[in-house]
Amino acid sequence: MSIMSVDEAIISKVIIEESLKFLSEYTDVDVIIVGAGPSGMTAAYYLAKNGVKTLVIERRLSFGGGIGGGGMLLPKIVAARPSDEILREINCSFYEVRNGIFVMDPAELIAKLASASINAGARFLLGVTVEDVIYRENPLRIEGVVIQWSAITLSGLHVDPIALRSRAVIDATGHDAEVVRIVARKIPEAGLKEIPGEKSMYAPEGERFVFEKTGKILPGLYATGMAVTAVFNGPRMGPIFSSMLLSGRKIAEIVIRDLH
Repeated sequence: MSIMSVDEAIISKVIIEESLKFLSEYTDVDVIIVGAGPSGMTAAYYLAKNGVKTLVIERRLSFGGGIGGGGMLLPKIVAARPSDEILREINCSFYEVRNGIFVMDPAELIAKLASASINAGARFLLGVTVEDVIYRENPLRIEGVVIQWSAITLSGLHVDPIALRSRAVIDATGHDAEVVRIVARKIPEAGLKEIPGEKSMYAPEGERFVFEKTGKILPGLYATGMAVTAVFNGPRMGPIFSSMLLSGRKIAEIVIRDLH
């Protein structure tokens, strides 16, 4: 067997041409999800599965959010009923250790969530940071995000960003609630108070709080997962992922309903 010889210029040309096609196609979408953690990828799966053109933006070069770190970097993670419905749907292996408590491999959950959402039609843009939003007035509405390569942000260089338009933006950025925080700081007429952040750990209440508070922040802007805890000052729940998965499914259902 011989490997086909490909010239360096051809490699570069193909990467540039195909990347520009992709970026051009996804400058205007139905939904932009910021953050490729458990709730963001779950939302992406259910949105794309229902025919919603979905783009997931992640500032790192990989997906998974807090899944990989689990609890103290230990190699098993926990979820509880009824999040096993989602695990079954994405074909993620798990086993029950106590009544309604399930254990799974973090690497498999990351892979299965990413694979399920991509197979459903969602697309990912890695290594990109959201530094601002697009908004409109009368009535006030969030209509997209302003992005920059994470490497540019980390370098401290001044490079003007570009904008991506969408009918809905979902903040799935976790503990910092980065997108909602931008809106609260830069658009005072949105009426959002300073984002208080999360309370200390209270796992049962934290799981309930995240699921119940998942929803619309203002027209065009939604929050899911730990971003909900930061926005509404709920307790953290630590290394259990039930509400993260269920919050992602719930926000997808809310956004689908609003888009229609």
